[in-house]
Amino acid sequence: MRGKLLIALGLVLLSLAVGADQLRAASPDFTARIWDAATGRELTVLRGHADAVRSAAFSPDGKRIVTASYDRTARIWDAATGKELTVLRGHEYPVLSAAFSPDGKRIVTASYDRTARIWDAATGKELMVLRGREDPVLSAAFSPDGTRIVTASDDSTAGVWDAATGTELMVLRGHEGDVESAAFSPDGARIVTASVDGTARIWNAETGKELTVLRDHKGDVESAAFSPDGKRIVTASDDSTARIWDAATGKELTILRGHNGDVLSAAFSLDGKRIVTASDLTARIWDAATGKELAVLRGHEDPVLSAAFSPDGTRIVTAS
Repeated sequence: MRGKLLIALGLVLLSLAVGADQLRAASPDFTARIWDAATGRELTVLRGHADAVRSAAFSPDGKRIVTASYDRTARIWDAATGKELTVLRGHEYPVLSAAFSPDGKRIVTASYDRTARIWDAATGKELMVLRGREDPVLSAAFSPDGTRIVTASDDSTAGVWDAATGTELMVLRGHEGDVESAAFSPDGARIVTASVDGTARIWNAETGKELTVLRDHKGDVESAAFSPDGKRIVTASDDSTARIWDAATGKELTILRGHNGDVLSAAFSLDGKRIVTASDLTARIWDAATGKELAVLRGHEDPVLSAAFSPDGTRIVTAS
């Protein structure tokens, strides 16, 4: 994944040299899109970023969306109208992920500039900078109670931070390559990480002890997330598959096959019955019990880098 990020960084530098309009003509997407999760119909296109959109996520109430882009900004949008509400500026290099806090009042971003940052979701004011990494921070997410943040880094570690003070509480060590993503379980007791070492790992969120290693992917593992009940994990990989695992035993339950390229993200719906994956030029919806492909979302002109359900499960947001 490091190579992909360096390419993206090159696009940012190119945009400074040739101008955003010229770069947009060469790489025409730079959008997030909202889709009807039942029909696969495209509802809204979010335009405004000047480079690829790396991630997109709904607010807990489903009324807003936050996007993270290689243009060094994160942006907040009205999920109903597609109107841009706020631009979060402060990162010095590409922003790789953005997510709301559980109460929707804050946003945490992760960047190639080796920091994660916390923002006021209403005003866009930067509240705090989490420093301490010597390598890019690739993802950041709040704990379910909003008191902690977990970050994933290019230095093969994940970090747990106090969301109020910015103090680093713990470092999770064990991966043998860049950690691409990290997320808490719904009860906040565990953390799952995904790495280019081909594994996902489950950790005790209080002690930092490694509990389980999920092995079977044949390529980098790009993302990992718990199901809403915490009993399963879904992973996305460069081996063109997503896989579902038993979170207690680490046993592989189902393989989702159908994408023609690297699968860069995978996430459950809030009821745990569906999964959405991002890859190639599509996002795909799957039955989480059977692994059957239910729908293909087509419309992006560049690779789809992330996909996520709205809290009520009726919509999906994709980033490209």
